[in-house]
Amino acid sequence: MILIAESGSTKCDWVLLDTLNDKRINTKTKGLNPAILKKKEFKNIISDNETLSEYKKEIKKIYFFGAGCNTSKTKNNVHSVLNSFFKNSTSIVEEDTMAAVYATTSTPAVVCILGTGSNCCYYDGKSIINKSISLGYIVMDEGSGNHFGKELLKAYYNYQMPQNLRALFESKYDLSEKTVIKKLYQSKTPNKYLASFAPFVFDNKEHSFMETLINDVINLFIKNHILQYTDELKTVPLHFVGSIAFHGQNYISNQLKKQGLNAGKFIQKPIDSLIEFIKKENAVLQS
Repeated sequence: MILIAESGSTKCDWVLLDTLNDKRINTKTKGLNPAILKKKEFKNIISDNETLSEYKKEIKKIYFFGAGCNTSKTKNNVHSVLNSFFKNSTSIVEEDTMAAVYATTSTPAVVCILGTGSNCCYYDGKSIINKSISLGYIVMDEGSGNHFGKELLKAYYNYQMPQNLRALFESKYDLSEKTVIKKLYQSKTPNKYLASFAPFVFDNKEHSFMETLINDVINLFIKNHILQYTDELKTVPLHFVGSIAFHGQNYISNQLKKQGLNAGKFIQKPIDSLIEFIKKENAVLQS
């Protein structure tokens, strides 16, 4: 069996492929970001999943694409955990941007991720080229779920949010100062906490305040990231992956047009396209 994992910081989608019987089993766990989680925590999340535990001896090959898998140290940590739990397997570990690439294109393109976090890269047909180093959710991650969460909280606490939205926001979340500070500064995953506010933005996108907020956040991502690839975009398409990209695609397309750019594909979950890519790759290897 082949095991495929596509993980952000919030959740991880897993697919077990029985290539002999063309059987597919889907399951989910919490997000597995090795830059945030210790190896013990990482392994506990996997072992707590009944499906993964049931089939762990039958899995021969693992493809793990994840947020935080962009250094040799974090990749080695993931290899270590996977190989210790799935003892009969070999593992391939890549950063989440590679999953986004495989899910959208097999030819050169600029590919963006807008989920809990954000990223943007150029794929030259063989490898990923990044023009900026991501410093994570505290400094960067423009256009991401946690960026939207920050902007909402600032607008709420600075009394810039209209009263009708304030009341609705208060009815949906615990916004006591004590709770928010604890979640931001004592939680192991404050980026996930911030991103948990993002659905409120798109649930209320018809409100003029939210429309302005969405456009401002998207424009910052375009300015700081996409426009770094202006030369490449003269000849290659521009694709998007992630829940924020998917729900905000109309806004993204409109703001890109103002820059003379066009959006290509919008994919909410890359896992299905990843499956097809990996099935083809293994078919070639076996032929």
